[in-house]
Amino acid sequence: MKKLEEYVRSIPDFPEPGIIFRDVTTILQDADGLALAVDSLTNMVKDLDFDLVVGPESRGFIFGVPVAYVCHKGFVPVRKKGKLPCETISAQYDLEYGTAEIEIHKDAIQPGQKVVIVDDLIATGGTTEAIIRLVQELGGQVVKICFVMELAGLKGRERLKDYEVESAIIYEGK
Repeated sequence: MKKLEEYVRSIPDFPEPGIIFRDVTTILQDADGLALAVDSLTNMVKDLDFDLVVGPESRGFIFGVPVAYVCHKGFVPVRKKGKLPCETISAQYDLEYGTAEIEIHKDAIQPGQKVVIVDDLIATGGTTEAIIRLVQELGGQVVKICFVMELAGLKGRERLKDYEVESAIIYEGK
């Protein structure tokens, strides 16, 4: 069987010269690659005491839901502003050229619940920081953060230094 990183398509000079884009869709479209990614994430939390998986749209949904299913836990979606139908709380975070805002349902996490955050990629860590703020505002506790891929050159892990962070694949560059 291939290693998980062998399922990732690397595209040089996208979206700009000098950047290597790591394409997760090639993991998703291959049954073995998808199984390997979900199994890797599930193994990261197999001995962990937690109540919920939280994942941001859209690829956090793709990887977080099967982890929640396998572990028999609930899944809480974090969405872009204006996409959730009930009362929400929100957090802003910085983008390369501006800011973005994400939301979570106000009743999605109960005080004291232990949360695992699952996403496809950690780059700068800004989105994950915003998710942590939302979880904490609702009284939840982030017990682990799991990624399929990490771009270590962007130092996102440093922004999350107070949390247990694990990535299935670590790329040294950006």
